[in-house]
Amino acid sequence: MSTDHTTPSRPECGCLSRRQTFRAAGVVGAAAVGVGTLSACGSAQDAANQAAGAASSAVSQVIKAAEIPVGGGKVFEAISTVVTQPTAGEYKAFSSVCTHQGCQVGGVSNGVITCPCHGSQFDAATGAVKQGPATQPLPEKSVTVNGDGITVS
Repeated sequence: MSTDHTTPSRPECGCLSRRQTFRAAGVVGAAAVGVGTLSACGSAQDAANQAAGAASSAVSQVIKAAEIPVGGGKVFEAISTVVTQPTAGEYKAFSSVCTHQGCQVGGVSNGVITCPCHGSQFDAATGAVKQGPATQPLPEKSVTVNGDGITVS
């Protein structure tokens, strides 16, 4: 009886052995975990890129205009969007992902969008930074008003 435990090679098909397949899967899985960890602890530039990606997302949702108070707004986490109404009848939408560290902004009041994680504040009419640590504005999204509904995309 042979005690050789090596896996015979298969040059005729170029296939991976079962052992090689499991090793490759382990490397890919470890790499995926590493990428997730890095993105969670990324830089401000990573957070800005994440916010821009959320802003350019093709997801849209019809929102009732009555849900958005004048001078305030509402965060819609499911579509990574904050919708504001700076003045009566004027609606704006921005990514709700803070450009500092990628947290969801918490809310809107008195014309200011606030991130609860580190206190960044953004102008509800423009998305511009009013107070850091964020250094980049919230990316703007497209808003269409139709009757009593607002579509964001």
